[in-house]
Amino acid sequence: MSDNPVFGRIQEDVNDNDVVLFMKGTPVFPQCGFSAALVQALTLLGVKFKGIDVLQDPSLREGIKEFSSWPTIPQLYVKGEFVGGCDIVREMYESGELGELMTNNGVETQSAA
Repeated sequence: MSDNPVFGRIQEDVNDNDVVLFMKGTPVFPQCGFSAALVQALTLLGVKFKGIDVLQDPSLREGIKEFSSWPTIPQLYVKGEFVGGCDIVREMYESGELGELMTNNGVETQSAA
């Protein structure tokens, strides 16, 4: 990785939380449809997650893209691992794979979706 100072903050959030969603807006008030779609999928699964609003910090908004080598936001991390962006996570949710990923990683869910 690089010596980008924002990487330390990103790594700390990813390490300290089982599920982290880097998104535009907040879980209560998403600022884009893609972020809203992932909040909905996680909420429907009953997964507790930390939402981080990249719109509050331009260095974070660009840094997360470099950190993950993924060009778009939102980005979902589970147990320290990058899962994907909106399309990937939405497909995983619809197939049941997202729920399995959470269960296999010891993340509590509240539905059998």
